[in-house]
Amino acid sequence: MALLKYESQVRPPLVEGNKDYHQVTEDICRPVEAKPSGLWWIGFLISLALLGFGVISVGREVWFGTGQWNLNKTIGWGWDITNFVWWVGIGHAGTLISAILLLFRQGWRTGVNRAAEAMTIFAVMCAGQFPIFHMGRVWNAFFTLPYPNTRGPLWVNFNSPLLWDVFAISTYFTVSLLFWYSGLLPDLATLRDRAKLKWRKHFYGVAAFGWTGSTKHWQRHESLSLVLAGLSTPLVLSVHTIVSFDFATSVIPGWHTTIFPPYFVAGAIFSGFAMVQTLLLVTRKVLSLEEYITLEHIEVMNKVIVLTGSIVGIAYLTELFMAWYSNVKYEWFAFEQNRVNLASPYGWSYWLMMGCNVISPQIFWFRKMRRNILVTFFMSIIVNIGMWFERFVIIVTSLYRDYLPSSWSPYYTPTIWEVGFYMGTFGLFFTCYFLFSKFFPVIAIAEIKHILKKNGENYKEKMDVVEREGVEEFAHRHTH
Repeated sequence: MALLKYESQVRPPLVEGNKDYHQVTEDICRPVEAKPSGLWWIGFLISLALLGFGVISVGREVWFGTGQWNLNKTIGWGWDITNFVWWVGIGHAGTLISAILLLFRQGWRTGVNRAAEAMTIFAVMCAGQFPIFHMGRVWNAFFTLPYPNTRGPLWVNFNSPLLWDVFAISTYFTVSLLFWYSGLLPDLATLRDRAKLKWRKHFYGVAAFGWTGSTKHWQRHESLSLVLAGLSTPLVLSVHTIVSFDFATSVIPGWHTTIFPPYFVAGAIFSGFAMVQTLLLVTRKVLSLEEYITLEHIEVMNKVIVLTGSIVGIAYLTELFMAWYSNVKYEWFAFEQNRVNLASPYGWSYWLMMGCNVISPQIFWFRKMRRNILVTFFMSIIVNIGMWFERFVIIVTSLYRDYLPSSWSPYYTPTIWEVGFYMGTFGLFFTCYFLFSKFFPVIAIAEIKHILKKNGENYKEKMDVVEREGVEEFAHRHTH
């Protein structure tokens, strides 16, 4: 019996309950096939109201110009670019869960990858609007597209990181959309075959692209998934690196620093996983999917949050140390007077950022906290508030005091139309997410079935009995 002491630790089941393939299909398809609940309608209508407010805010900005925003001579980037970087960061967890964890064959991704991929697409849709409307003259947005030979003497500046953003984000969106949709095909075919209403049969029939579940289809599906995962993996690192170059390639004190690329990537994964937690904790409760999005999934994601939060904390301290150690007085002024000093106009935002992003996630070193639903939900919101303030601190506190005191900006506060634009992107995000959760399975049915035999609770219990009997028989044979 002493042999039992040296057994390796087995991960808890990723699918709870006595599930078979049919039961998995029934559980995940039920929310899609049932009529929308009252809660769904309330959430959807609130999202539409926010979206309407956003449309009005953007309409005013396009009609009257960026004078509708509180940008000034010193602060040329304000809420718009802060929100742009924040939304791009939100989208990072989806690609990480989809691509990198698929390549590393991590079974726990299957319960959360579908919703995380959808979140990525909706977040990038929100992010992409900010730079376009920031231009003021939206009708000239096509000038950012790289086709220089058709414009006579006007050539695109390929050295500008703002142009690199166009390449990076459009590629990121395209690959993420293909990844998400190709993964949906088997499940759309399942919904097509189960559909009783004619419009549903037609809708899912068209969406499933004639999927039959043949061996050839599955082989092609597996190959495509691996190719897209291979393309997406460098994108996880490159997209936010390129966004960080918007700042790091300038000479503004507080921006001109080489630590930005890894620090932005870690921060993006940090905020992305926090948003996945926020959405999935609500989704699993409302759609009764607790047996598929388990405490094990939540705990593993909290481990990623505490890891990336610690990396972000080290980056903040490194940035602060290098500003002091470099002995560049402008750089040190940007940190000491504009950020760290609580008496400065924006000192409060720096310490709020440190509290939310560095100190608060350390609670997840304790297993009990990692597995607590309420703590996790609260922390996921705190982290995203902190990450928004990180972008605000980087942008506004580096700009509002220029080199000459005579050009120091007054206290920057957004107008109602800047806030409205931001609220509108939340409306767009949640409107898309509510429609997604109603018409598509939020969990990948085919992938859950794939891991059921290895990671289902029922199968694990059988295996534990077999292993225990085998160990006892081995011990009995060798003692006699």
